[in-house]
Amino acid sequence: MDEGDIAVLRRAGLDDVAIHDATQIIGFFNYINRVADALGVEREEFIRPWGEA
Repeated sequence: MDEGDIAVLRRAGLDDVAIHDATQIIGFFNYINRVADALGVEREEFIRPWGEA
């Protein structure tokens, strides 16, 4: 990520608050998925694997 990536988001209509909020949410999901993987958390049965219709 660099200033060019932020510029793209701003051209798409996001303001600084929206960019901040998205960054926080993306970072949290990145973190929690790594924790779940490290602990061997199993996927719920109702969640389909990626690529399945």
